[in-house]
Amino acid sequence: MVADGDGSGGAGRSTARRIRAVLSIGPFRRLWGVTFLCSVGDWLSLLALTGLVTKLAQGYGWEGFALSAVVLTQLLPGVLFAPLGGVLADRFDRRKVMVACDLARGGLFLSIAFVGTAWWLFIANFLVGCCAMLWIPAKDSAVPNLLRRPDQVDTANQLGLVMTYGIATVSGFSLYSLIAGIPGYLGVRDGDLEFRIATIAVVVNGLLYLSSAVLIAVRIPELSGRAAKRSGQGGPGFLVMMRDGLRYAWGTPLLRGLVIGMTGAFAAAGGVIGSARLYAASLGGGESAYGTLFIAVFVGLAAGMATAPKLSRRLTYNRLFGVTIVGAGAGLVVVSLAPHLWFALVAVAVVGACAGTAFLTGLTIIGTRVEDALRGRMVALVQSLMKLVLGLSTVLGPLLVTLVGPTVVTVFHRSFDIDATRPVLLGAGALAAAAGLVSYRQMADRLLRPAPDCG
Repeated sequence: MVADGDGSGGAGRSTARRIRAVLSIGPFRRLWGVTFLCSVGDWLSLLALTGLVTKLAQGYGWEGFALSAVVLTQLLPGVLFAPLGGVLADRFDRRKVMVACDLARGGLFLSIAFVGTAWWLFIANFLVGCCAMLWIPAKDSAVPNLLRRPDQVDTANQLGLVMTYGIATVSGFSLYSLIAGIPGYLGVRDGDLEFRIATIAVVVNGLLYLSSAVLIAVRIPELSGRAAKRSGQGGPGFLVMMRDGLRYAWGTPLLRGLVIGMTGAFAAAGGVIGSARLYAASLGGGESAYGTLFIAVFVGLAAGMATAPKLSRRLTYNRLFGVTIVGAGAGLVVVSLAPHLWFALVAVAVVGACAGTAFLTGLTIIGTRVEDALRGRMVALVQSLMKLVLGLSTVLGPLLVTLVGPTVVTVFHRSFDIDATRPVLLGAGALAAAAGLVSYRQMADRLLRPAPDCG
């Protein structure tokens, strides 16, 4: 399935009509429900595992490191296994890959509850992250094959992101609150109550993934797509397919621009995350200002994802991607110069809106412009970039703030205290804007060259 990428399809349709048209497709609607189960599991696991490891790590010398290790063991697989997930998605039956990953995730979460040790929690959490990096490329690369027309891909991506970062987030946190409240409703009083709550939540998490595996295996055979063609031929090996995918991405101006733009955007985002708390303090705010800044980012992200299809009627997806990344970089420059909290909130929301538009546009380009035989590897490449660049820049951001330190600048005999977060954010914004400009020049109205014979 290859579209012209002009973003004009369905231009006369209202958002509600476009959403109804996509949700009327049975296989996609069922996959959307499966996405709900797995995303609820992802958010529930964040709360359940951090609660459980705090109890399991008592008595260990590294108890203070335990919470960070939960996050780290989920991020690391994105760097190591996302490329492998892309190859699996392009070579084998995507439905079978997803079922196997969900069965493994469900079993691993149940094992965490029954083994009950901190060391196994970290190992199992790492393996769960590995399974996620195999599951995501298979799911995302299969979505365009479930739709009736190429112009429905942007709406399908919108629905997927809304489910993952909106509906499922609220549902996952609410489910944990419900589980935590059950003992109180029953009048149970126990010294190990928090440990029991976390254990119950982990078990529920495992059952969610097992339910997803059953639904995919029984109710969505369409996910297999062109599996017969992929698995029925001898084809090249994994390393050759991975090499060919990377070579194709870098050798094609459209995809090379996508990679450059995504790298700049994720680096800027990591810098913001790493310095956000100190930046809030520089504005004279405390924890409330820190939280409000994140709310502004997510409000902007939601707004950007909602308006992306409308913007694509004025600009091609190729051009819109570069323009919005330049906009995010310019917005971040404004954030670095913001004198007051309210000014910073508006600027941060603009950055979020541009980032949301760029992310949705990038996924749509992959879904509509990349051939089915390569789509899994391109999705995996974006996932790898996101994990690697976000992780590195999140660590480097605070380090740069520490190295730069506060500075006093004198202008017209007046002295101004400049917090170290300001030059770091300024540099991150300039980096993102430069990456957006390069991306725009690489991608503007480009067509894909023919895909190599990757088996």
